[in-house]
Amino acid sequence: MFGIIEQVFKVYGYVPIETPVLENLSTLTGKYGEEGDRLLFKVLNNGDYLGKADDQAYQNKDSNKFTTSIAKRGMRYDLTVPFARYVVMHRNDISLPFKRYQIQPVWRADRPQKGRYQEFYQCDVDVVGSKSLSYEAELIQIYDDVFAAIGIPVVIRINHRMLLSGIAQYAGIGDQWIDMTMAIDKLDKIGEAGVRKEMTERGIPTSAQDTIFELLKHKDISSLRSAIGTDASVSGSLEEMERVFSFLDGLTLKNKVQFDITLARGLGYYTGCIFEVTAVDAEMGSLGGGGRYDNLTGVFGWPDVSGVGISFGAERIYDVLEAKGMFPSDVQAGPVILLAAFDDASHQYAFRCVSQIRQAGIAADLYPEPGKLKKQFKYAADVSCTYIAIAGESEMNNGTLMLKHLESGLQEELSVEAIISRLK
Repeated sequence: MFGIIEQVFKVYGYVPIETPVLENLSTLTGKYGEEGDRLLFKVLNNGDYLGKADDQAYQNKDSNKFTTSIAKRGMRYDLTVPFARYVVMHRNDISLPFKRYQIQPVWRADRPQKGRYQEFYQCDVDVVGSKSLSYEAELIQIYDDVFAAIGIPVVIRINHRMLLSGIAQYAGIGDQWIDMTMAIDKLDKIGEAGVRKEMTERGIPTSAQDTIFELLKHKDISSLRSAIGTDASVSGSLEEMERVFSFLDGLTLKNKVQFDITLARGLGYYTGCIFEVTAVDAEMGSLGGGGRYDNLTGVFGWPDVSGVGISFGAERIYDVLEAKGMFPSDVQAGPVILLAAFDDASHQYAFRCVSQIRQAGIAADLYPEPGKLKKQFKYAADVSCTYIAIAGESEMNNGTLMLKHLESGLQEELSVEAIISRLK
């Protein structure tokens, strides 16, 4: 699975980097919205961390202030914010636009359940240093290529963060658009009634809610444009999405790409187009997501560097593949061939043979103890070897091995060179 994803990233010209598990909390906080800050894993300071603790904050039960006095670092929540920090640190060493991919685990203090983990891998691909909307179209292609290669039919949904801001302004609650977005982000989980209840709790009036949900009924850009008119707060975002779709015109995509006005990804740093991918026929939530961020590097001292990126949720993709029994049966995870020996002398001979096979690039193993073949045959079957090669006194004298195909039972005496040729 990782091999397929990485190969697609490389085809589109992205290069790999890695970033540390730990980041300064000042790097992480305030980038993921209210919920994200709550789910950050914080790491206690080294040594006597209580020595410099804020006693007053503790007495006042101000957990945020107290935590900052005993914890300066946290485990990375995603790969995008550390990437932005990396870009600023290496600004003199990279050429813009800079295209990178990254496959590493991230951590979130969430309640583990189906499709949600406290530790999971993200497979990210981002480009910084260009505002060209061709990159949004390119990222859609990457999603399409990866999921087609893996074999999971998906829907790639697209919306625009500033469209949501424009809708809030249109509804007369421009200063509450973040509250509106955070509520809409839960629409697929709690339904309209639940979102309205949360909006009411956040102080959004019923009249504004009615306007918002009337607009959320529109399923395509043209009908939304007709409904909302030429309102300047939304026209720019609609034009950007139309531009993205124009790049895809005439291309043959394997998966469905659709505009979804209800898509409201909660990460606070998105400023433009946002994406989310869901499986067509699997109950697994989002398999990936991303978006445009215009000034994420600005908080680290390099303003006005636009970026856009997407992420694949590896564990969720794995869960879908496993649930559907889609992992290919012919995938060889372990050795192709196991060498077995009768005694110490033939075991040393087999050691030299297995080294020669490995030098030819073939996954091979040697059972660590010579002796009873029944035990060695069982091990070969247990680790799913295709072949077992037996070394005894006769084979050692002849410079050969007795090669046996475990499934068919066919066997023949061959030289190591012939065995390499056969396996290749």
